[in-house]
Amino acid sequence: MVVMKNVIEFKDVGLNFGGVKALDGISFEVKEGSLFSIIGPNGAGKTSVFNCINGIYRPTSGEIKIFDKSIKDMKPDDIANMGVSRTFQNIELFENMTALDNILIGAHKHINYGPVSSLFRTKRVRNQEDEARNIAEDVIDFLEIEEYRFSYILSLPYGIQKRIELGRALAMKPDVLLLDEPAAGMNNEETEDIARFILDIHEELGVTIILVDHDMNMVMDIATDVIVMDFGKKLFSGSPTDAAKDQSVIEAYLGVSD
Repeated sequence: MVVMKNVIEFKDVGLNFGGVKALDGISFEVKEGSLFSIIGPNGAGKTSVFNCINGIYRPTSGEIKIFDKSIKDMKPDDIANMGVSRTFQNIELFENMTALDNILIGAHKHINYGPVSSLFRTKRVRNQEDEARNIAEDVIDFLEIEEYRFSYILSLPYGIQKRIELGRALAMKPDVLLLDEPAAGMNNEETEDIARFILDIHEELGVTIILVDHDMNMVMDIATDVIVMDFGKKLFSGSPTDAAKDQSVIEAYLGVSD
C-alpha cells in the first residue's frame, strides 16, 4: 500500500484580529495528489486559511507546514518558490494587459537573469524568455482560450477572466494550487467549464489542489476530501458524500429550525 505524504499540515492554528477569532484551533492535513476542498458559509474563515498558507497572514497560534517545513518566518514569495500558487476570490488581473501578458506574469517565476544580461539580450535571456512564452502558450491551449490570447482583460467576459486568472497561477507550474472560489459569480455553464478544467489540472497534470468554495454541488462532483468550516471552527472532515449527510454541516448551511 502506497502512503501519500502530506503537502500541507495545519496544527491547531488560530488567527485573531483583535477580539475576533477568524480561525479557532484548526487542524487538518492535505495529502499529495488530493483534490481537497474547504467549504462553509460566507464568513466561515475559508479564505483566512488560504491567506495563512501563502503567508499573507501569520497565525496567532499553532503551526503550518508545507512539504514538512514550517512556514512561520516565510514571506509569500518564499512560499510561492516552494511550488505553491493561488487564485483569488476577486479577480486580480491587470485589466489593461492582454490575456497572454497576464499569464506570462505567472511564468516569470521561471526567469532568472539580471539587468546586465537583460540589457545585452544574451543567449540565456533569450532562452529563458522563450521558455516562459512556451509555458504561457501551453497554458492557453490547455484552458482553451486561444481566441482570447491577444485580447485585453477589460474586453473579456467574466468567466473567461476567471479562466485567465487560473492560467496565470498554472503558469507557475505549481505542485500545490490554491483555488479561492474559482466559480464565484459564474452561471451554470461557466461553473461546469471551470470544474472540468480543475479536474483536468488534477488528473492530467498531477497537481495537488486545495479548493475553497461554498458551492456544495461542485464540491460533491470533484473533491476527493473535504473539511467544513463555520465561524472559524472545523465542523467536519471526511468525504464529500459523508459531509452532505452530516447534521452539523446541514445546520451550518441551512440553519437550525425552531
